[in-house]
Amino acid sequence: MAMATRKPTTYHCHATRWSLDDLVAALQQGRLGTMSRSSIWRMLDEADLKPHRRVYWLNSHDPDFEAKAQAICALYLNALRFFAHDRVVMCTEEKTGRQILQRKYPTQPMVPGKPEKREHEYIRHGVRALIASFVVATGQVVWQVGQTRTSADFAAHLAHVVTQLPAMRRYDWVVDNLNTHWSLAVCRRVAQWCEVPYVARDLRRGVQRRAFLSDPSHRHVFHFTPKHGS
Repeated sequence: MAMATRKPTTYHCHATRWSLDDLVAALQQGRLGTMSRSSIWRMLDEADLKPHRRVYWLNSHDPDFEAKAQAICALYLNALRFFAHDRVVMCTEEKTGRQILQRKYPTQPMVPGKPEKREHEYIRHGVRALIASFVVATGQVVWQVGQTRTSADFAAHLAHVVTQLPAMRRYDWVVDNLNTHWSLAVCRRVAQWCEVPYVARDLRRGVQRRAFLSDPSHRHVFHFTPKHGS
């Protein structure tokens, strides 16, 4: 168990992570007999250790991580109750570089004894950027596909989302810290919606724009996820 939880290089194995075969070989070094491959697997399985696997994680250095995370989780947990009182919670995100592919030949439908057949050759139609908003209370997804994802594109998406929803007393937008989410174009749009003054010289810095968009007195309020916490 000690060997399995240390790096393979500790035992002169050049692999980046352990496999069962490498563990068996490392245990056999300088020994006449050792455990079988199946015994090693059984011990690791009982201990719920998976030395052959690896997952990514991202460490957040946001000093207010807990407070921001709790506030956003509270929004999600109360989204259904809020919706009943004309307050809608949405989370918005982009996915760039989406390939638009068309099958070269039509898909053949399934018939008795044979599954559906899809042609493996395709025609490329370039890449697009997907911007989508998820309405937490209803599950509705409002989306747009375009060639770019500029601040103007994001502001236009916000306007599109609002037209797809019934009129609400308040709109809560959960977004990450991408600069297009707190651009002047977005601030201008929110100022128009909330009927509050828009003074560009007071919104020259990012921190000023995020504070303006996060103002709880507005009808449209932005909630920014903790850095590296989206």
